[in-house]
Amino acid sequence: MRNPKRYLIPVLLLIALAVYIDLPSTTSVTIPNPFGGKPLFSHPVQVRLGLDLQGGVQALLESEIPCDQVSPEAMETARAIVEKRVNGLGVSEAVVQLADNCRIVVELPGERDPERALETIRKTGVLEFVDLGDTYLPPGTPVLTDFRQQHQTTAATPTPEATATPAEGEATATPEASPTPEPKVWHTVMTGADLKSVTVVPSQTGSGYEIAFTLTDKGAKIFADYTSKNVGKILGIALDGKIISAPRVNSPITDGRGVITGDFTLESANDLAIQMRYGSLPIPLKVVQSQTIGPTLGEDSLRKSMNAGIIAIIVILSFMALYYRLPGLVADLALISYALLSFAIFKWIPVTFTLPGIAGFVLSIGMAVDANILIFERMKEELRDGHPLIHAIDLGWERAWPSIRDANISTLITTAILFWFGNAYGASLVKGFALTLAIGVLVSLFTAVTITRIFLHTVLDALDFSAHTSWFGI
Repeated sequence: MRNPKRYLIPVLLLIALAVYIDLPSTTSVTIPNPFGGKPLFSHPVQVRLGLDLQGGVQALLESEIPCDQVSPEAMETARAIVEKRVNGLGVSEAVVQLADNCRIVVELPGERDPERALETIRKTGVLEFVDLGDTYLPPGTPVLTDFRQQHQTTAATPTPEATATPAEGEATATPEASPTPEPKVWHTVMTGADLKSVTVVPSQTGSGYEIAFTLTDKGAKIFADYTSKNVGKILGIALDGKIISAPRVNSPITDGRGVITGDFTLESANDLAIQMRYGSLPIPLKVVQSQTIGPTLGEDSLRKSMNAGIIAIIVILSFMALYYRLPGLVADLALISYALLSFAIFKWIPVTFTLPGIAGFVLSIGMAVDANILIFERMKEELRDGHPLIHAIDLGWERAWPSIRDANISTLITTAILFWFGNAYGASLVKGFALTLAIGVLVSLFTAVTITRIFLHTVLDALDFSAHTSWFGI
């Protein structure tokens, strides 16, 4: 950078863009098409708040199968399905990640009904169309099917009634042992794997909701063959071994479309549709730990952390201005620019803000201040040695650069380790801290290398240092 001042206008334009992105009213950055139609570029920007700031639910799901019998591929598939179900619930900024070998961490910011959400995402979700013949089974009846037997899935079976215990001294006849009747095994016509799409629609009767589904080509053929041969028979629809609907086949259904009727509310119909839409989990999951964080606690934490951050920035800016005088004021402008750029990047990515994430951002401000202090102290040494001001700025930066570089690289290595740890063990708060600190360090390097240096040359190059030594704290 032989002539740093020539980069002043691009830097100012970049800062202006950051200010525009940082405005609360800005929800997207769009470049319109001058010829009309679709914009040339459009990117949404938003501030995301994590679980600890807006409240919600955090849960730990664990495989019901012993961990040593669960393959990594099955766990990854289960994680992907759980994530799709969470997104189907409409929860924004949700976090679903693996922890250890057989656990999944689920965070649902803003969720207000934890029981419904957890019940929806942890259900195995095996949907079966069962041939019941002439037998009607009401919703909730457990059934054992040949498909579940084949896949070794434990189906709910009726519990045998307890027999009365005779009173003491009462003579009883010992009945002959009678063989326990085997539970009836019903035939599965097809499973939810043959579903193409699932939607929730208002009921045709005007009350309640129904679940409309469309089958794949293979499923449509199976469905058409079965309904053509079984008009008047009952086709049970079972989820996880329990009947949810048992309609009668009134006519052949050959178009691959159908509806599931029942006593569904909008929420229950949507939950069922989510389980049908995103398939069955390869392994059953259980909730081993869950906690609900209230929004009031999150709002209070956010307010306190923001106040702490504002106070810290004011103290830092005041110290720089009082101790380093004119260069300190220039550095304050660079630090403000740094904060604007960092927050714009956080909105652009976007980064999910948590309390540790805010702490990482505030800590990165300290890293940016540290770089300026190193530059100014080196610059003051060069001025005391009699170097001209314009040369002292460049020499101060060049001699401070190795220390700035090594300190920031060390911090980046640490953030990489923290991010890996948080990702491997489901510690999302650690990941948030590492991510915001890493972004802040990279932006602070940019401001130290370019913005601070450009501002110093722009303001100080034409200044007579010998006549204003007090302006530099010397």
